[in-house]
Formats: sequence, structure tokens, C-alpha cells
Amino acid sequence: MKFAEHEPVLPVNFEPVSNGEYLPEVPDPLRLEMERRAHELTADSAARLGVSRRTFLRSLSAMAATLWTIDSVTANALGIPAGCWYPMTKEACIDESAATGLFADVDFVFDVQGHLLEYELDPSTAGDWFWGRQFPQARCEDEDDPRACFTMNHFLEEVFVRSDTTMVALSGLPILPEGSPLPAELMEETRRVVAALSGDERVLVNAQALPQVTEIDALLEEMDRTVAENEIHGWKTFTHFPVGMPWRLDDRDPDLPQVAGPFLQKLVELGTPTLFVHKGLSDGARAGSPEDIGPAAMAHPDVRFAVYHSGFEVAHREGQYAPEPARGVDRLVKSLADAGVGPGSNVYAEIGSTWWHLMRRPDEAAHVLGKLLLAVGEDNLLWGTDSIFYGSPQSQIDAFRAFEIPAAWQERFGYPALTAEVKRKVLGRNAARLYDVTPVTSSAVFGKDEIEEARRSHPVPNLTWGPKTNQAVRQFREHHQGWP
Repeated sequence: MKFAEHEPVLPVNFEPVSNGEYLPEVPDPLRLEMERRAHELTADSAARLGVSRRTFLRSLSAMAATLWTIDSVTANALGIPAGCWYPMTKEACIDESAATGLFADVDFVFDVQGHLLEYELDPSTAGDWFWGRQFPQARCEDEDDPRACFTMNHFLEEVFVRSDTTMVALSGLPILPEGSPLPAELMEETRRVVAALSGDERVLVNAQALPQVTEIDALLEEMDRTVAENEIHGWKTFTHFPVGMPWRLDDRDPDLPQVAGPFLQKLVELGTPTLFVHKGLSDGARAGSPEDIGPAAMAHPDVRFAVYHSGFEVAHREGQYAPEPARGVDRLVKSLADAGVGPGSNVYAEIGSTWWHLMRRPDEAAHVLGKLLLAVGEDNLLWGTDSIFYGSPQSQIDAFRAFEIPAAWQERFGYPALTAEVKRKVLGRNAARLYDVTPVTSSAVFGKDEIEEARRSHPVPNLTWGPKTNQAVRQFREHHQGWP
């Protein structure tokens, strides 16, 4: 059985979905109404143009029609005029040229949160593979087994061929190294394959480090080896994984491992002082809160803290900043404010998976983007998508290009405007500056055949990523079931 969708799908996915780090959001009546009306509008537009609905749904006009529906349904529910967040027009819903002018021009997209999975279709992973079949990407075309939809080949095609993305940073997952489908070797292999294909460095690697799971001296030695043997541009960590082993970036809790100080100092010594830390999407785990970001940033000004997800929690509804009690993104805003960390500092906010949810909740999206722009500044907001889990990131890119923070909300809440220049910074320029790399702006020109040839010919050996022993299989399953 193929896992591709047989019916034409909308440019924006309305299904309940999880990236594995949170419970799927059950569609409410508002979301169901958005989906119903978007199907009706795109079907009507296709009929008026005399093209198949499948053909029309691949157009920018179909995206305009879907965003127009999201905006109008949300505005109607709030009792305000439509056109607040996605200022689409009826003409744009049927005329490609009219639609084009409503999406900000973007010359460079750098995704700082990319993931892929290589199971080699190991039988031991068949029943309990990485976080199940909830991802949209699990229904990719051309594959009989959904696990095959997350391989390097599919990742490169979805990100570089089917979207405007020209650079991406790979990061590890909340899975311990033993039996992981995304080991450091796979990230390095992906970087080398793309470099061989494109002739440039458009894939960067964030090495993963969990300072609380081993003796700190052993970790620091491993970090030395990692940097010596690989092209590392940054680091990725979790403060609430593994389960039962929390730690804090500010070492403020004496009952937790006091590892932040030597770990963060090591980043500076290695010349790779950029740390991406997962905060939010933590299923209520206290250590997953960004409350330690502000104090850590003040204590370690030479470290650049990039906050994956910005503290966002799917079940929490975002609104105007409310510090007491702080929830969701407000936890990050409060932590920075309480510590005296202002915009343009050494803290960066990232919106991977956050934007995936909020682009269907545009009123909340305006609050989140507005709050983050005020807290970290327009130069410190980063683009990420959690690709490949949601398939091609193009719909997320297009929605962001079209999105606006309403003028009335700018006046009422003090939010800055999300101008075309700010969007260009967020979608790529900020990340290039953070990593201190020259933007790669040319589109990828490789396809499946070229990817396969590069994998066969480049020097990284063929490795099987899945567990190889009974003990490894047991550990693999324990790690997966233990999250979060």
C-alpha cells in the first residue's frame, strides 16, 4: 500500500499532527470550518479556471485562497473585519499574478531546524518507529513503508527541491545515541553529500551534547573529538531529556547536576559558542521551560543561546503578554525581562513547529511574533520548520511571506510591523549572521538520481543506523517510549 494522499490536498495541512514532542492538537470546530471552506473555495476556483483541482492546488492562488479562508473564519469568530493577518483578495484566489504581489519577496531562506531519519527499514523498528505515523511526511509518494519517507533522499528533495530553502542546519533529536535514526554520522554524511552535489556548504551541523548524562570531563573530551573530526557550526541540547535527568542552563537548582558552567565555557573554548536548546513543546516538563534562558544569557555573554520553539506549547492559547503566571512563549519573554536581557542581545528565538501551528491560528500568531520581536529584536528571530516531519516547508514559507501583524494591534499592543525587510531577516539573514556564514542563495539543481550517485561515491562508509543487537533494540524501544 502506498502512503500518498489519493485525494488532492490543500496547501496548508489541517489534520491533527504531532512532531512527537507533544500531543496532537484535536481540530476544533473553527479549524474544521477553515478546512471545509478552503476545499470549497479551491474547488470553485479550479472550475472557473477550467483546470483540475489537483493542478490548481499546486498554485500560489490556491495558497492565497487557503490563507484567505483562515483569515476570514478567524476574523468572523472574533467579530472583526477580515483581512487582518493574511490580506488576500478574491482576485488573488484565482489569478496567479494577483496572488504573487501579496507575498513578500524573499531572496534567501535558511532553516535552522532540520531533521531526517535513516532506519534502513530495520525490522526491529517496524512496530514502534520514531514517534509513529502522525507526521504528514509519513504519507509521501513512492514509498510502501512510511519509515522510508524520512530518509536523506526525501529530506533533500522536500527541503531543497520542493521549497525555496537554500540553507539548512541539522540538529539531533530527543533520542540517546545508541540506536538513534539520526546519529552524528548521518548528519555529517548529509552535509558531505550536499556539498558534493552543489559545490557549496548549504548544510550546517549542530552537534548534540547532553552534559548531564555522563561525567562532565568525559563529555568535554568527546566535544573536543567531535569538533576535531567534523565540521561543526553549533550545538544542540535538551534540559528535560532524558526522562528523569533534568538540568538547568543557569545551575540555580543545587539538587540538579551542576554542569552548565563547564559545558557553556567549553563551547567558547572550542570556538563554537552557538547553543540551540529545546524549550517548549515539553508536555509540561518543568525543565523544558525557558525560565533559565535569561539568567544563563547574562552569566555567559560569550555564548549565543538560540531557543528552539521559543517556549511554545501547543495546548496553550497565546495572547497579550501575561507574566503572572507566565505560560507558553511568555515564559521566555519573562525570563529575559527579569534578567535584564534586551533585544539584540545573545538570545535568539526560533519558531520551528511553533509557526506550523500558529499559521492556522493567525490571531495567536500575531501575538507570538509581536512578543518575540519586542523581546529579542528583529535581528534575533530565526526561521525553522522542523522539516522533514511536516513534508516540504514551502507552505510555511509562503504563509510567513504573506502574514502581517495588524496595524491596530501594533498600536494597541506596541508590536512592531512585520515588514518585508523584517521577513527577509527572519527567513534567512539572521541565521547567516548567527552562524557567521555567507548566504547560499542559489537554488539546488540536483534530483533523486544525483543524490543516489553522490551517496554511492562520497567517502563516508555505508552505515546501518538501526540497532544491531537485542540489547540495542531494547534500549532503542525504551528511549522512544520514554519521551518526553
